[in-house]
Amino acid sequence: MNTATTLPEAKKIGMVSLGCPKALVDSERILTRLRADGYAMSPDYAGADVVLVNTCGFLDSAKEESLQAIGEAIAENGRVIVTGCMGEEADAIRAAHPQVLAVTGAHQYEQVVEAVHTHAPPSQGPFVDLIPQPSDTDIKLTPRHYSYLKISEGCNHSCAFCIIPDLRGKLASRRIDAVLREAEKLVAAGTKELLVISQDTSAYGVDTRHEPRDWKGREVRAHMTDMARELGQLRTPEGETPWTRLHYVYPYPHVDAVIPLMAEGLLTPYLDIPFQHASPKVLKAMKRPANEAKVLERLESWREICPEIAIRSSFVVGFPGETEDDFRYLLDWLEEAQLDRVGAFRFEPVEGAQANALPDHVPEEIKEERFARVMEVTERISAAKLQAKVGKVIQVIVDEVGEPDEDGDIGATARSQADAPEIDGAVYLRNVATTLKVGDFVDVTVEDADAHDLFGVPA
Repeated sequence: MNTATTLPEAKKIGMVSLGCPKALVDSERILTRLRADGYAMSPDYAGADVVLVNTCGFLDSAKEESLQAIGEAIAENGRVIVTGCMGEEADAIRAAHPQVLAVTGAHQYEQVVEAVHTHAPPSQGPFVDLIPQPSDTDIKLTPRHYSYLKISEGCNHSCAFCIIPDLRGKLASRRIDAVLREAEKLVAAGTKELLVISQDTSAYGVDTRHEPRDWKGREVRAHMTDMARELGQLRTPEGETPWTRLHYVYPYPHVDAVIPLMAEGLLTPYLDIPFQHASPKVLKAMKRPANEAKVLERLESWREICPEIAIRSSFVVGFPGETEDDFRYLLDWLEEAQLDRVGAFRFEPVEGAQANALPDHVPEEIKEERFARVMEVTERISAAKLQAKVGKVIQVIVDEVGEPDEDGDIGATARSQADAPEIDGAVYLRNVATTLKVGDFVDVTVEDADAHDLFGVPA
């Protein structure tokens, strides 16, 4: 008589992913590999056989958040493997949480998978485990309609306030054909918006001398402009041009070449450029290029070529040695630059950063006062720019659709081309159609604005 054997349930993995979008991509790759090895995913602590915590180690406050997340995972589950940027400080992690099962560093996929195999061996048996589990796409931790496309790891800069090269190494670019193949696959699977990320997107391919590869019968270099041009050729299954958004772009001269692609509608008219400051003295102390006057000229020329372009940036206030004159220089520069989206950060010493040894550290109360002043200026600029959009028709992408209210009206949350997910503003819609879906592109009439967000109705 034949007896059926019941296969044991797959071991389940929980994941806590902290830090930047680049770390989120690492988490996606780890989970995709584990699923191929026969593991299932757990949405909560209770159902997981082991919990992975992907940490951030960029700032001391981020390290503290990572340690708290590890502690929470230990308290809720007890079986925790740590990876990510703070994984480079294994001794500090084990000192705070000696119960952790294993610690690995940033983008060390093989070591993470090996640790999971050791502490939660695949349970479905040799015949099943040899076969990758079925799946339409890789695991995504973002909504279906947008995806991060990581083009390189590491960074060749040695900014005084940053330890990323110590955590993630020197620039290591992916092959251009691998990048384009991944982008094509993501768009075919439903991605409507690609967010190109790295530590330095403008430097893509420098380490490989912009090595060309064959792509669809033609030679394409590993270079930001070639990549941008090719990404602009992608089309969704519905025939739409997906949004392609460039992040972490240093303003090297060749960045000028991507602006016409934005004017042609092939690239999203949006650049995320980490200026960090404007004062030549502070930029020199930060070990960053000090060409703020030329940047203003280029911003003007970019806007002439592509009037719709939105520029986002981030700035550090209270860097060691920053005087009141330096700070006023930054405020004056911001008034002239008229950036669309601005984030500001108070300088925070990071263990291992060169800036810690600099003299004349700025007192905390002055950092707070300067932070408030820079935010006041940038919010006023943002409010004026958004107010100028009232009455205009713009294209948005839908992130969330609400339930009908008591009158049957349905609202939705969307973003314009000037808004990257998680970091910029939103466009709040009223009276949308019952057929509207997350990921839809829709034209809307802007009815109102505040300092950060727009409000409108489908056109």
